[in-house]
Amino acid sequence: MTDKLDPHGADLLLRLYEMRRETRLRRAREWLLGNFWADNYEEFVAICPAGTEENASYRQTTTYWDMVAAIVNRGMVDENLYFETTMESLITWLRVKNIALQVRKMRKNPLILRNLEILAGKHERWLASRAPEAVDEIRKGIETMRKKAAAEKY
Repeated sequence: MTDKLDPHGADLLLRLYEMRRETRLRRAREWLLGNFWADNYEEFVAICPAGTEENASYRQTTTYWDMVAAIVNRGMVDENLYFETTMESLITWLRVKNIALQVRKMRKNPLILRNLEILAGKHERWLASRAPEAVDEIRKGIETMRKKAAAEKY
């Protein structure tokens, strides 16, 4: 914890946090983390048809985290500081990964959510080196939430 960091990176991290508190983005994030359970593109379209509030929430959340990831990936915010202070971008990637990979192929665009994917991979490796069982626990938690949502649906 003796790293000398650029205080501008900390300021930027705080501003990114403030953006997360904006009412519409907060609702979008809450919706995605609590209600988005699509494993493939067909399920995605059923849950988030174009022009719906759900589709807007998906896009707002994923593009916000992809933008944050681009900032961190380019060194504007120290990775260690970022990884120590949030898990939400990693969890978001784990939730949307299958959809993002399918959409990339369909649209012939390998850049879709690529920043988020890169950062999530770094975050997983960072976490595995400090708390080796944490990533598995995150995945288990997501699966538990998925099963609960499915049970409540039926």
